Amino acid sequence: MGRLTEKVAIITGGAGGIGMAAGKRFAAEGAQVLLVDLDEQALIDACGEIGGNHVSYLVGDVTRADDNARMVETATERYGGVDIFLANAGIEGDVASILDYDESRFDQVMSVNVKGPFLAIRAAVPAMRLRGGGSMIITSSITGVRGAPRLAPYATSKHAVIGLMKSAAREFAAEGIRVNTVNPSPVQTRMMRSIEAGIMPEDPEAAQQSMATNIPMQRYAEPEDIANIMLFLASDESHFVTGSTYFADGGNTA
Repeated sequence: MGRLTEKVAIITGGAGGIGMAAGKRFAAEGAQVLLVDLDEQALIDACGEIGGNHVSYLVGDVTRADDNARMVETATERYGGVDIFLANAGIEGDVASILDYDESRFDQVMSVNVKGPFLAIRAAVPAMRLRGGGSMIITSSITGVRGAPRLAPYATSKHAVIGLMKSAAREFAAEGIRVNTVNPSPVQTRMMRSIEAGIMPEDPEAAQQSMATNIPMQRYAEPEDIANIMLFLASDESHFVTGSTYFADGGNTA
């Protein structure tokens, strides 16, 4: 028996590095997994990478209420319900001063990174009630607890989802619905390649080396490092854990 046997999980941002790593871990532990993202070919590739008959996909936009409802409906139709919702979809926005930041870009970052998890909670909680409880996991960041010069909208959004998480955790705790965040430091993903290029366009590798040097463990996280914590929060091993921030940062916030 796996740690997630008979569980059904929805993972947004499912075609990205962390989302795919979480999908692979969840499926290996027995969960039925629905990956959600905007890029259908990337989702097909992610399902092929995970393999087996425990995973399928849905093209969806986390900023749309009807798409969030469709995620839950699809998971219910295919697998019988929803036990786990990993609100992992996120964008980094631009690397720029607050004074120069485009207002429409700010709105986009907040829509994906904050409105997306808000809509996920609204869609998933009624389905989780039918299962007697569930686990909502939101991907935040170490920038959710400290400042990030030239990434202010991103940091603002990651602070905001911690407030959302804590509010939802208190609201739904009595129903057995747990809500937590995972807060990574830099991870070896496409997002960090974009941020590195924004910080130091002339030498992105030097930007990576500089950031890695500031991490006590002297390296970026791998997606699997983050997925392992998400697996714990998705499983019944964390049944008394809610309202918490889980840092996977190599000592970066110590």
